[in-house]
Amino acid sequence: MNCLLAGGMMLVLTSPGFSLHWTHSVEQVEWAEEWRILSDGLQLTQARVKGSGAGMEPGDGAELIGGWWVWSPGTVVKELRLAASGATGAGWRLCDGANCHELGAASGQAVVIAPCGE
Repeated sequence: MNCLLAGGMMLVLTSPGFSLHWTHSVEQVEWAEEWRILSDGLQLTQARVKGSGAGMEPGDGAELIGGWWVWSPGTVVKELRLAASGATGAGWRLCDGANCHELGAASGQAVVIAPCGE
């Protein structure tokens, strides 16, 4: 089963991965990441940013494809912690195919995303 704990919700996904989308709070530029769920963490398989600016430098090996800087970090983390300041105008959109969930749009505790575990 592909399962995530995300912001206090349990999400059962149809695939072993998900995408995370948001708009950078200062530069107002779109950002997207593709993640794979592992048994004990999450692996960042691809990152995309539609521009560059303060705190948004494309990663090593990035290529400009269709107006997006695209690269494959391969980073593995135990969990993601997304700040929920409520000051950015929107939160994050976590998508699994056609199903999307809005996370962290209102001010509050950090939104934690992690595999459900066994």
